[in-house]
Amino acid sequence: MTPWATNEGGRMRLLALPPASDGTVRGALQIEPNPGWMTYWKEPGDAGIPPQLTLQQEGGVTLKQLAYPVPKRIDNGDLRDIGYDHAVTLPFELKVEDVTKPVKLGVSAFVGLCRNICIPFQADFALNLAEDGATPVEEAMLLAAAETKLPEKPSEDFALTDHSLVGSDVLWLKFRLPEAAKATPPQVFVTGPEGHAFFDSRNEQREGDQYALEIPIEKLPKGYDISGKRWGILVVAGNRSMETSLAFD
Repeated sequence: MTPWATNEGGRMRLLALPPASDGTVRGALQIEPNPGWMTYWKEPGDAGIPPQLTLQQEGGVTLKQLAYPVPKRIDNGDLRDIGYDHAVTLPFELKVEDVTKPVKLGVSAFVGLCRNICIPFQADFALNLAEDGATPVEEAMLLAAAETKLPEKPSEDFALTDHSLVGSDVLWLKFRLPEAAKATPPQVFVTGPEGHAFFDSRNEQREGDQYALEIPIEKLPKGYDISGKRWGILVVAGNRSMETSLAFD
């Protein structure tokens, strides 16, 4: 675990576990905004800076995945942000090319912290990881707790059952919702091309365990061809959340 790096809007640090025998390294970026401040999801909404991790090229380590706990919509005047106004831990997975050598992990983290204005926050972190090192207890507990807050995968009682793009400006979605989440409408976040998030819904309809709605699609890149593309979708229903992808043939 690295020391905290701080700026006006908050602090962040990096933690990682020793490499597994196959070269997998599990770790996380912890971000703690100060009271009244926020940081952002992978698509920030109308404005903001999504988190970025950059690894030193000479380290023989690559970033395989950066995961995000469930965010929330935060309205600030006319701006609609997606992010976290509380401490958040972003789990990640790295791959080490050669586990027989000592792993010197060098990571540059770049996030945005926002209150009335957004402040870019960059910090460089370094950790030495040993394959045969004992698993650090505090780091393992922090990572395990963070992973419990990630969205679940589609399941028998909570899944996307159908979707289609109507024209070029309306996305129609249909879900199977868990029984305990039927009392309130779900909240849906759709991530399209990089830099685009859609989260306004309309024409909601419920029939049994099925729930359908429309999401207006606006301001796609000029000349964007959706054929063959995959978008992301996060559905928050009650105390459960589910994340999957939308395939457009």
